[in-house]
Amino acid sequence: MSVSTAAADQSVCASLPVLGRDVTVPLVTGGEVTYAALDYAASAPALQRVWDDVAAYAPYYGSVHRGAGYLSQLSTDLFENARRTVTEFLDCRPDDQLIFTRSTTDSLNLLAAALPADCQVFVFETEHHASLLPWRDARVTYLNAPRTPRQAVETLERALADRDPYGPALVCVTGASNVTGELWPVRELAAAAHAHGARIVLDAAQLAPHHPVSVRDLDVDWVAFSGHKLYAPFGSGVLAGRSDWLRAAEPYLAGGGASRKVSRRGDGGVDVEWHESAARHEAGSPNVIGAYSIASACKALTEAGFDSLVAREQYLIEKVRAGLAEVPEVRILSLFGDDAPRVGVISFVVEGWNSSHFAAALSAEYGIGVRDGLFCAHPLVRTLLGSDPQTQGECGAPEAAPGEKSLNAIRVSFGAGTPDEHVERFVNAVRELVTDGARWNYRTEDGRCVPDTSA
Repeated sequence: MSVSTAAADQSVCASLPVLGRDVTVPLVTGGEVTYAALDYAASAPALQRVWDDVAAYAPYYGSVHRGAGYLSQLSTDLFENARRTVTEFLDCRPDDQLIFTRSTTDSLNLLAAALPADCQVFVFETEHHASLLPWRDARVTYLNAPRTPRQAVETLERALADRDPYGPALVCVTGASNVTGELWPVRELAAAAHAHGARIVLDAAQLAPHHPVSVRDLDVDWVAFSGHKLYAPFGSGVLAGRSDWLRAAEPYLAGGGASRKVSRRGDGGVDVEWHESAARHEAGSPNVIGAYSIASACKALTEAGFDSLVAREQYLIEKVRAGLAEVPEVRILSLFGDDAPRVGVISFVVEGWNSSHFAAALSAEYGIGVRDGLFCAHPLVRTLLGSDPQTQGECGAPEAAPGEKSLNAIRVSFGAGTPDEHVERFVNAVRELVTDGARWNYRTEDGRCVPDTSA
């Protein structure tokens, strides 16, 4: 799609109202400016619609599932209706389970705890740490970063062909990279996994806010995502998919809600009968507001129409990429190349700049919030930067001082709530910083580059 075509399409869907769109922040150079939130890949601002729905429910807050009172019954209905709404949003199969969790990380750790004995796990080094690290009790094969979607499928096929074909196996893959924004060939990877007797879980944390996710169409066995990237508040997530491994596993947490029946034995011990439904892994009082907020976000995105949302976001992507391409000192990081389809996540480095210094200047001098570092995807970022992917690093900014080279990058990310002005200000700010330099002095404090206000 050309920029002009996308520009025409964006009139179909303006940016969606989000919280914080009118917040002003002080500039170190003086005055204030409306904050440009361009760190959606970390946490997207909550949709105003979601916040309004939560506020409307708040006076009716009640504990769920076992209360006899009206508010408890209402909250139970709201919680279970939220489960049905998210199930429909993901186009799950009739016998799939949907479990509410705390986040994508929590969802994948839950699945890791439910793996059958002696399960083999296959995961690309390009994954976010939420997908890379939970499989500590399994036999894990880490696959090298592919440079094309086809190579990704071929790499997986070779690895699966060499495995023990008689044991259980799981493939974990992202839908969209949290570093490059590039879309992964999920459907093809799922076909390769199933052809070799393996199952597949999709990390949709960066995909679900930008594109429709159909469990049936993609033919994945499970999908995981976080509410705080889907324009809902912090603290809620989802794991949805096949129920057999989940039903066979010990409860993720032991406690009330997960247990169907508890009785004392004659020898003084306790016998427990666990639920086989999603409640098996939802022990304790559930995050009703979190579940409801995810459901509200799912409804809002569906009603806005993903076709329009995708078209407008593509316009913003092309606007940012075209602007950065005009600055020779900027190098955009990519696995699959410039023509790869992607969501609104772009990472880059600037020649002659420490990434933390550049991000600090964008914030302090222009009121623009981006992210710098390794984005909890250390092996991938180090591979893209041409350093040893096995080298350890910290999630935060480097210790390097302003002007010194760092093995970190800068990430700009946006979505349904991003106004045109924010990306335009960002592109202009990058150009000005590279051309004219920062207007303020900066220093390193607790591992972060910050404006020097000591003078």
